[in-house]
Amino acid sequence: MTARQLKMGVAGLGRAFTIMAPTLANDPRIRLAAGADPLPEGRELFASQFGAKTYSTVEELCADPDVEVVYIATPHQHHAEHVRIATAHGKHVLVEKPMAISVAQCRAMIDAAEAAHVVLVVGHSHSFNAPVLRTREIIESGVYGKPRMISALNFTDFLYRPRRPEELDTAQGGGVIFSQAAHQIDIVRLIGGGRVKSVRAMTGAWDAARPTEGAYAALLTFEDDSFASVTYSGYAHFDSDELTGWIGEMGAPKDRSRYGAMRKALHAASPGQETVLKAARNFGGRDYAPAPIAPAGARLHQHFGFMIVSCERADLRPQPDGVMIYDDTAARLDPVPVPEIPRSEVIDELYAAIVDATPPLHNGEWSLATLEVCLAMLQSAREKKDIHLRHQIGVPREQRK
Repeated sequence: MTARQLKMGVAGLGRAFTIMAPTLANDPRIRLAAGADPLPEGRELFASQFGAKTYSTVEELCADPDVEVVYIATPHQHHAEHVRIATAHGKHVLVEKPMAISVAQCRAMIDAAEAAHVVLVVGHSHSFNAPVLRTREIIESGVYGKPRMISALNFTDFLYRPRRPEELDTAQGGGVIFSQAAHQIDIVRLIGGGRVKSVRAMTGAWDAARPTEGAYAALLTFEDDSFASVTYSGYAHFDSDELTGWIGEMGAPKDRSRYGAMRKALHAASPGQETVLKAARNFGGRDYAPAPIAPAGARLHQHFGFMIVSCERADLRPQPDGVMIYDDTAARLDPVPVPEIPRSEVIDELYAAIVDATPPLHNGEWSLATLEVCLAMLQSAREKKDIHLRHQIGVPREQRK
């Protein structure tokens, strides 16, 4: 039995919360104590489903003395202000990726948490996934030498899912750089050791009706001269889950008959209806359907596309059932057990940081460095040159196995 439960308040009952809800509702280390959202439908369902208090503002939630940790799942552009409010009330914070939309905002969030002596963890990003963490462990063991090249790609329908206007405005944190590169870069930095030296990138914005970045390709060079190529497209054509055995991002088999469904549904919507469609998918919305937790034996790990890590004496491939190892003599699977509760790795890190004072991997400094790479990708594409970085850190030593 868990010795202690963390009393959590949820700020924002939108799409991010609907994905994390199964974790938070079923992990015995968490008690959902309160929720905040401006929409009454979400508050009503939250109160009835979890027997918890609800508020219409983040300020009211953070003032609740029964809340000790706040999960901030509000839109990207509000993260910095909501972390400021939470830490001012002495609350620990789990904030969704991306940490913020500027380095200055990230620094202010780190300073606020340090001044309040509270924990700041940034997630979920897919670098929490157990096969990614296992890949890092294999690298740290030194058995196959250092990673020298990382190749990562992901092709999805991201840009054609219903969006609010600001989600199509890069200046407000819209587009695939902030929402999707935040996953891919975090994984690549973790596997590559963290310290990216320079970035050269190109981005694509090819649909005038979706006026933000929908694709990118970038070359990252690390301080030890190893390198990573990262590619992403959210234009809803090729689906790279074909390369992961048709296991989708959430670890479940994908219904291949739904090819193009998001694009078709969006095009069928009348002008001005997209925001309504977006709200309908939120917690308590008209089209909200809670995701059931399938038994561990009936699902695999979550993932973020196809990746190969080329070390000196082997190639490593994190995938939904573990890590494939291709060494000098054979190819074999290093299986990684699937957690009983999806994304429980996030709670592992948060709980250890708060209860056991274990320094978290996904802390503010680490996540600031990931955002710096994302911002450098935008700058490189805009200025057509290499961008050199200044805020990079290595994998925290306490987290090395």
